[in-house]
Amino acid sequence: MATIAAKDVAALRAKTGIGMMECKKALVEADGDVEAAIKILREKGELKAQSKIANRIAADGIVDIMKEGNVTAMIEVNSETDFVAKNEKFKEFVKALLQTIIANKPADVDALMAGKYVDGTVTVDEKLKEMIFVIGEKISIRRFVVVEGITSTYIHGAGSIGVIAKFDTDVADKDGFAEFAKNIALQIGAYPTPYIARENVPASVIEAEKEIIKTQLANDPKMAGKPEKVLEGIVMGKLGKYYEANCLVDMGYVKEDDMKVGKYIENTAKALGGKIAVVEICRFEKGEGIQKKEEDFAAEIEKLAGGNK
Repeated sequence: MATIAAKDVAALRAKTGIGMMECKKALVEADGDVEAAIKILREKGELKAQSKIANRIAADGIVDIMKEGNVTAMIEVNSETDFVAKNEKFKEFVKALLQTIIANKPADVDALMAGKYVDGTVTVDEKLKEMIFVIGEKISIRRFVVVEGITSTYIHGAGSIGVIAKFDTDVADKDGFAEFAKNIALQIGAYPTPYIARENVPASVIEAEKEIIKTQLANDPKMAGKPEKVLEGIVMGKLGKYYEANCLVDMGYVKEDDMKVGKYIENTAKALGGKIAVVEICRFEKGEGIQKKEEDFAAEIEKLAGGNK
């Protein structure tokens, strides 16, 4: 049996990021063979990733953004707890994923997982399993987006919301544009923004909204007997409120409530002497749409008490 020196354990830990004790165990099992020890650690990571951890809900985590040249990438990586989301190793992993995405521009999450991790030694899937092994929580790469061109970004707090706004403009180099672009990204971060303008809302969505409004009016006794033309006017008025809540240019500007975002864009373009159009918006909110487990504390207390009163 080979003698395992402390420096060998430290070297393996530096290479894998895995704890000293696990590294020592792997080296002992591999009889001092470093490559074999790495393989053992990866196999353990694979097993842990496929264990009951896989069935847990990961609804925490972070949204992060990276920009290199004219390429901007945003990603959401989920963990089970906020504690892990604040872990430096976890945050470094997310940054490395962004580097990988910018370098390789994978088509989707499956392609990202199958591709090489930024260090070139393993696939992203293998690295993810190593991270699950090291941290002991379920970690999942949920989604990412890559935007090329003139962009502005915004991250709220410690990564709870991330925004990319893309512009078609000929004044990006003018003083004042950077502040304007940042304000637009901040606006999108402050309010969920499905569409840029009315013309971007699908016809099916508009028709569905009209039907909802018509049903509401039909159930309102005050609307009984109103002429069809009047009811249609009310429908269109309420539809305008829908646009104000869901279309960027129709929203009230977050820093000046009495001004629409569209007017702010128009005024800035005029002041800078060129054209500005928002052509793409991406907004990720951490954990949105993920069904979180709700604990029944009363039932848990009763369980701990053995069900006895």
